[in-house]
Amino acid sequence: MQLKSIKLTNFRNYRNTETMNFSAGTNIICGENAQGKTNLLEAVYYTCRGRSFRTRTVNDVIRFQEAEAEIDAVIEQNGRLHTSEVTLERNDRKRIYIDGTEQKTLTEYPFHAVLFQPEDLELGRGAAAMRRRWLDTVISALRPRYSDALTEHRKLYDSKLKLLKDIRENQTLIKVLEDFDILLAKADAVLIHYRALFCKRIAPLIAENTAMLSGESLTAEYRAVTSISHPEELKPSEICVKLLERQSGLRDAELASGNVLSGARKDDFTITLNELGSEFWSQGQARTVAVAMKLAEREFLKQESGEYPILLLDDVLSDLDERRRHAVLNKIDSGQTFITCCDADELNTKNTENGESAKGNGKWRVENGEIRAEQ
Repeated sequence: MQLKSIKLTNFRNYRNTETMNFSAGTNIICGENAQGKTNLLEAVYYTCRGRSFRTRTVNDVIRFQEAEAEIDAVIEQNGRLHTSEVTLERNDRKRIYIDGTEQKTLTEYPFHAVLFQPEDLELGRGAAAMRRRWLDTVISALRPRYSDALTEHRKLYDSKLKLLKDIRENQTLIKVLEDFDILLAKADAVLIHYRALFCKRIAPLIAENTAMLSGESLTAEYRAVTSISHPEELKPSEICVKLLERQSGLRDAELASGNVLSGARKDDFTITLNELGSEFWSQGQARTVAVAMKLAEREFLKQESGEYPILLLDDVLSDLDERRRHAVLNKIDSGQTFITCCDADELNTKNTENGESAKGNGKWRVENGEIRAEQ
């Protein structure tokens, strides 16, 4: 998959760019801080995923005092060119057209992109919620049923949380709680089912990339709520039964605390490095695991779609030591990549495998919302 070109109008700090034609390989986006490098990656991500990775509000991405923003792009996927037009309006509305036809979602056009930003450097040892969000992002891009179940889960979870608090004022509402438990268990069973299968496949890829980056040994395991062991071997209906049993046992505790105490929000994707938990990792080891997870995500999407997804590296290579930076650059020699940095020279270090300089096929400089190609 390849982003052939993009043109931005009133997107963030870009007023009206010329059409940018990108390299099929590595594109280096350089410039000082707060000039618009991340904004460009955000526009690429918006084109691929139909949303921002920085905000849920459409108004946030529209240039100040402008009524709307536009992203016009051409994408090549499986040898076919597609036009993408995204219009973002002040009333928090967005319209997406692929090949001239308006799309409610991008389900029929899964333009895959993998984003790696500085916040992701704690992905391996951060809170479990970080890894659940990562699972949700990757699986939703591939499985529409998962995305639907995730939306249903969020809606039911919020409703049940409110109901638990309302019950304190009106005890008759307890009768409604059982209905919410059933609906929430059904949605959560789908999430747990897909998460378990995904983690079983991606864990070896993370281990391979960790060994490549640092030579260390990694193991990873998906862990659902305590009442469910080996969820990858169970059907969603079987998981649902176990969730309902768990919820029944926690009924009094939930009523007392006013919180939902079981379900898909209690899951984790646990990782050990050299048989040590994340609390014992160094900063460098934590970054190794995070990089390995993102590279594994890229390889997984390649296996699923037959093409490498677009890789977006937002100012993360400068946070890695020389060995890990070289290893990443060696690993991404195929597929299209966008790398932001303050100085392109920091990427022109010697490649540890073949002694050649790791240089991009295309180089761009961003300054105050204006972008130009450099030689």
